Amino acid sequence: MTQTVFIDGAAGTTGLEIAERLAGRSEFSLITLNEARRKDAAARREALNDADFVILCLPDDAARDAVAMIGNDRTRVIDASTAHRVAPGWVYGFPEVSGHDAVADAARVSNPGCYSTGFIALVAPLVRAGLLPADWPYICHAVSGYSGGGKALIERFERDPDIAWRGYALALGHKHVPEMQMRCGLSIGPLFSPAVIAAHRGMIVEVPLPLNAMPTAASPDKLRAALADFYAGSPIVVMDEAPADGEILLRASDAGDDRIALSVFANAEASQARLVARLDNLGKGASGACVQNLNIMAGLPETAGLRL
Repeated sequence: MTQTVFIDGAAGTTGLEIAERLAGRSEFSLITLNEARRKDAAARREALNDADFVILCLPDDAARDAVAMIGNDRTRVIDASTAHRVAPGWVYGFPEVSGHDAVADAARVSNPGCYSTGFIALVAPLVRAGLLPADWPYICHAVSGYSGGGKALIERFERDPDIAWRGYALALGHKHVPEMQMRCGLSIGPLFSPAVIAAHRGMIVEVPLPLNAMPTAASPDKLRAALADFYAGSPIVVMDEAPADGEILLRASDAGDDRIALSVFANAEASQARLVARLDNLGKGASGACVQNLNIMAGLPETAGLRL
């Protein structure tokens, strides 16, 4: 049976990529509003309440307002904003970590942040298994393509091709930190250092580990094996082979996909390690994750329509 989907915020980058992944799929029918009706509160309220599934690609306050406009207990919601990622009553939409059954049964699902996806994929299983301490002050370095910043940042980078690197969140209050801490079960919020590079899409998330200074930390081989075991059989979270040339590249021409690849690197003494996640900020970091969650909630194969 065809189920209806309304993407509120469909004109943004995330919304457009979700619609592309749903195009031509007979399982879903999109409810769309033209430019005038998209800004009309009554039209939006009608669409929000008519849909079987609503995907919110909105700023945080607008996402909260949209949820408040839903006046029935039938419409199920996936929120791609930050608004509900640590909110009570919402299931965190990272099925590999939160559990597929939890997502399948949920009425309200919060889509993870792009950077958070990389950090949580690396750290949560290892803390959960007792192979890394929960009370360590973790550091996370990450770079992303500029498409993750929305239309304004896209326009800025494309207008000024001289920008090569943009560091931000310098006051250390990035909005992803609460979900990174909560979903990994950490007692201390990580020190998060994000940056944007001169590529449209793509993302690297890294967590350096001074293992010789960390109480109860396991060896790099055990960390690698634990991640491989935790995600065994996943078509979306995969382990990267160690690069033969000793480098990882993000290419500006990369079209992106919906996988996330994890690596564990270490020095010869096994006293230091680097956990690295490579993903598309618009794929598993945003639109691909929304469609994966939608598939699971609709009782469909989780990879349907994904770019793998």
